[in-house]
Order: sequence, then structure tokens, then C-alpha cells
Amino acid sequence: MRVHFIAIGGSAMHSLALALHEKGYIVTGSDDDFFEPSKSKLEKAGLLPKEKGWDASRVTPELDAVILGMHARDNNPELAKARELGLKIFSYPEYLYEQTKNKTRVVIGGSHGKTTITSMIIHVLSYWKKSFDYMVGAQLEGYNNMVRLSEDSPVAVFEGDEYLSSTLDPRPKFHIYQPNIAVINGIAWDHINVFSTFDVYVEQFKIFIEKIQSKGTLIYCADDPLVAGIAMTAAPDVKKVPYKIHEHQVISNEVFLINDKNKTRVHVFGKHNMQNLSAAKAVCNELGLTNEQFYEAIATFKGAAKRLQLLSENNMTSIYLDFAHSPSKLTATVRAVKEHYPERALVACMELHTFSSLSEDFLRQYYGTMERADYAIVYYSMKALAAKGLKPLDPEDVAKAFATKHLKVFTDSDQLVKHLKSIEWKGKNLLLMSSGNFDGINFNTFAKELLNQK
Repeated sequence: MRVHFIAIGGSAMHSLALALHEKGYIVTGSDDDFFEPSKSKLEKAGLLPKEKGWDASRVTPELDAVILGMHARDNNPELAKARELGLKIFSYPEYLYEQTKNKTRVVIGGSHGKTTITSMIIHVLSYWKKSFDYMVGAQLEGYNNMVRLSEDSPVAVFEGDEYLSSTLDPRPKFHIYQPNIAVINGIAWDHINVFSTFDVYVEQFKIFIEKIQSKGTLIYCADDPLVAGIAMTAAPDVKKVPYKIHEHQVISNEVFLINDKNKTRVHVFGKHNMQNLSAAKAVCNELGLTNEQFYEAIATFKGAAKRLQLLSENNMTSIYLDFAHSPSKLTATVRAVKEHYPERALVACMELHTFSSLSEDFLRQYYGTMERADYAIVYYSMKALAAKGLKPLDPEDVAKAFATKHLKVFTDSDQLVKHLKSIEWKGKNLLLMSSGNFDGINFNTFAKELLNQK
């Protein structure tokens, strides 16, 4: 099979390209820019184009498929050539479905928690040496690539993103996978540049439920009234499995799952992670694993990158990194760290980085989201606003929107770093939250610098 990727450098696209390369496909690709870690990974596999940019001559009649990334525009010359030749053109999710249409597909949906749930399932299945395909949106310890596709695996586990598929395909990605087992962990308005109202956003999850295959299973969070309500719209032949926060106990900052009279220590914490864990357990049960097998495996799960990832710690301070950027994620993550370390002051620092978070009309959704923090910091870049075509935000308006005491707003990364370095960290924790990197902060290096201060 010969496959060409238009926009191969994307975080998801390069992972799929590597997976097909490992499967023995002949893979080519192009992009107008490359960033780490995708650049190094593609180069190591021999898939990095010699030159940046688009070149229609790379698209030839011998290609079996062209995979189009979100980064590619409708006027892309390679896309035009593929259309002219009548080649099969797939979006990223369409090709994942094409590769797994004869397998049992598990799709994890929800506004928050889907990466963690998917990662937990992958970890448990791997622990018991099960054969399965997967796609997850974060780096996992012990895995070189975040996509795996095979000929013989009976199961495929996908993180189900609700964002659009490609410039040609405005469907949310998770509408395309047609799950046999579906999960919805929670619904909170996001991606306002695509879903203009909350009702429009919710409708996407109703459609996701409609896509569940005949005699499939819907696993849903009963703690979320909205999710529990729309779960009832599933077809009569769809099995409905509700779940709630897993019973647990915290002893000296260590978390123990309670199962009958047994206790299992785990490395994750916070109520949302206890919900995530229940969802993962329900999926694993549906796939034939016993409770005992699940608990033995989950005890060794240490989390996914940027999902309450511990960067550095000493006896008096812990520094965490999380992907949280939407209001619901922000609230849950701040609460989780504060409740896990009630004796320590919490400095919560978040970056407004996505289109939604930088939109003036959406800012009020952040009201009170960091009120559990002892010190709150919000950072955003004027360059990011300009790049997204949004009008400038006034720091005072940002502060008013969050309505949190002791809140500071920064628009200069160097000033932010200087401020964080000025803090006496003994007896305090730092929580960094962003889908970006605060305009160039190396998180691991920075965390170690803070804790090595005298």
C-alpha cells in the first residue's frame, strides 16, 4: 500500500504515518513546517521530507490513498492534484476507521478525561499482553508512538475527539469511528469557534450516541446529569452501563481504591481521575477482563504526559503540569491538587492558548474556576491573539472574568518566569496548566530550577 500524507507534521498525523510505516506501508508526506517531537520521529523513520512546503508532483496515480490533515487548506496544491487524479482521499479519522472497520472499536468521548481514560485502558490491556490497536492524544511511558494499527488485533481503542475532521470534512472526529463500545465522561462547552452555542455542542454527543453500532454498549458518567440524560436516547438494543466516582480513600497523600474489603494503591488522584478510573474499568470488563485483573494492572499506571504529570518534587513542594485549559478542566484540576495537598498553599498558573479561551465572549465561562487556589496566575500572549485573528484582551477584563482573589495576569513570558522564580516555594505547590508552553518554557528544566533555588 502506498499512502501520502498532506500535513504529515501534525501531532496526530505523524503518529499515524509512523504506524503505517511500521505496518509495512510505503509512506510519503509533506508539510509547510515541522516541530518537535514529530520532526525527529519522522526523520528517524526516514519519512521527513527533504524540503518544506507543498509539491503537487509528490501526488501520483500509484497512490492507494491520500490522508488529509486539519492543517491543510482547501486550496492546497497537493489536494487539488489528488482530486484531479480521482484518488481516494481520507481524513485522519476516516482512515483510522478504514483500518479498523472489522474490529471491535472502543471510542472514548467527553469534554474532559478522554485522554486519561484511553491511556488507562491501553495500560491495562498492555499489562495483560492483549493484542489491540489504539490511538491516544498523549505520550505514554513505554510507548514510542501513540497510534498502533495491525492486521490481526481484534480490538481498537480510540480517543474520540469532538473537533472537526479536515478542511473537506466538517464532521466531528468521533462521529466517524462508529463505536461498538462508547464512553462519555462529561460534557462542558468547548471549541466555540466551531460549536457556536452550548446546545449545538451537546448535539454532537447525541449524534455520537446514535453512531453506536447495533447491540453495542454505552458507558456513561452517571455523576453528570446532562450525560445521564442524553444516554437515555441510545437505541433500545444498546447496553447502557452507568458509572460514578470510584470509592477510594486518601491516607497521607496516598490514594487507595476500595473494592469490597480490598484496597489497591494507585498513583493518580482527584475526583475526576476516580471517575476516569471507573470508566476504564467498565470498558475493560466489557472486553472480558475481571475486576481482579483490572486492579492489579491499574496499580502500576502512572498517568499520561501533561495529565497531572509530576514534573519535580521535594519534601515540601510538588510541581505538576496539566493539559487543562477549558473551564471545566481548570476547575477539576485545581480542586484535585488542592484537595490532595490540603496542608500546602497552591499556586495555580494557567495559559489562555486555545481559540475558545482567548475569545472575549467566552472569558466569562472561567468565572471562579481557580477560586480553590491560594494564588492564581493567568498568562496569555498577544502574539497568540494575533495569530488566531482575535482582538486584543485587556488584562483587567481577564482578571474580572476569572473573579478570583490574589490573581495576577501576565502577557510577557519572561516576566512570568521572573515572578515564579521570586516565590518562596517551601510549603507551596505549583500547578502549570496549558495546551501550549507559555511561549517557550521548558517545563522539566524550569521545575527543577525552581526546586533547586536557595
